[in-house]
Amino acid sequence: MLPRDPYSSRQRRVLWLACLVCATLLAWAANAQQSSQTQRHALVLTLHGSVGPATSDYFQRGLEKAENDGAALVVLRLDTPGGLAVAMRDMIGAMLASPVPVVVYVAPDGARAASAGTYLLYASHVAAMAPATHLGSATPVRIGGEQPEAGADRGQEGGDDAEQADDESPRRGDTAMQRKVLEDAVAYIRSLAERHGRNAEWAERAVRDAVNLTAREAVENNVIEVVARDVPELLERIDGREVVMADGTRTLETAGLALERFDPDWRTELLSVISDPNVAYLLMIVGFYGLVFELINPGMLVPGVVGGISLLLALFAFQVLPINYAGLGLILLGLALIVGEAMVPSFGVLGIGGIVAFVAGSVMLMDDRNLAVSLPLIGGVALVASGFMLWVMLRFMHLRRRTPRAGQRELIGAEATALDDFVPGEFGESAQGHVRLRGERWRARSEQPARAGQRLRVTALDGLTAEVAPEPDAPASQAQSRPTPGGPT
Repeated sequence: MLPRDPYSSRQRRVLWLACLVCATLLAWAANAQQSSQTQRHALVLTLHGSVGPATSDYFQRGLEKAENDGAALVVLRLDTPGGLAVAMRDMIGAMLASPVPVVVYVAPDGARAASAGTYLLYASHVAAMAPATHLGSATPVRIGGEQPEAGADRGQEGGDDAEQADDESPRRGDTAMQRKVLEDAVAYIRSLAERHGRNAEWAERAVRDAVNLTAREAVENNVIEVVARDVPELLERIDGREVVMADGTRTLETAGLALERFDPDWRTELLSVISDPNVAYLLMIVGFYGLVFELINPGMLVPGVVGGISLLLALFAFQVLPINYAGLGLILLGLALIVGEAMVPSFGVLGIGGIVAFVAGSVMLMDDRNLAVSLPLIGGVALVASGFMLWVMLRFMHLRRRTPRAGQRELIGAEATALDDFVPGEFGESAQGHVRLRGERWRARSEQPARAGQRLRVTALDGLTAEVAPEPDAPASQAQSRPTPGGPT
């Protein structure tokens, strides 16, 4: 019997006490960290580059994170040349509805908030800029074309006086569509300015005349509220300021806030590449054809893997793009008809219908005209699909003209050797006998006489009887007349 250890009970008590202390310290640290993140921190986002679906998705996820973590403030460090109107409006809608105040801060030095960036500044609860930055040039333009200058089609009458009058008059647009887009943009930015008490007149000039302001001039003209060198200075300057939220006014308490960064992750970087309509369109085409080739040739693996990855990436991009599902359906129908032409030749009916559906669906694919797929890209893909369809049709026509290589039709025109003498009957009956054909012994019938060993040519098949005729100028040979087993008799 082993002696009892007098220290085992004491050691166990000390161990339990140490575990209890560690658990208490960990719980206290976690609670302190959670309390700090919930009440006294600001979430800093960074938008560097064009405004698009990827940046809109990133910004909205940042607002959701700030709300879930209980952040006191969201700071968006902005440096953009502009971007897409649909993405900008999504960001502004999320910003105005956010329960967390948003500060749009144009930084670092040398940054700009041009075009869509100006709208984001006007929509923010607090607009701020770093020194040596500027904003403006908010005139809406189409992708692939600039807004025409005012008075471009008013004629040249009046000389310098007419040109001066055009320069002094506000820009209204030269066509009905330009006027609609311009007036809509003016009303939108004026509504944002009036919501936050900023200079609406200058905002209208930024849209109509594409004017710009430096950071100092923006403060003097009541376009922004603060000029700060960095984020900590910004938080000190806006402490105690009242802002207009969706549920009323609120006083900011930003002094001493801890900063938490939420930088763009791999999702945003990937989405920024594949959310381009042309890239997403090509990924969809590659994905579809890859899967089709894999199904046609099971076991190749490469087309299936590439097609599956491409198709999933395209679907990932389509979830943030304004997709017209009727256009998407027409594209898939057109591709299916083109592939069907290869499987079931219809003399071009399926193929031509597929090309028409494919082109129409590609043009209709995007609901926003600023996100339309490039027409040269659509034409190039359609030409490739047409070339593939034409090659398939020519290939089938060539195969139809080729001599069959299997079955009974392949025997027509084949050379045979007479095994018997073929002697027609007295009343014109066909001569009966046997021939060696493809190494087999066949029953044969001939309208002309032939001798054993003579070369014959098969002209037709009647069941298991070959109809033969002597080859012209083919002398009889000393062929063996012994029957060859193995064929039909």
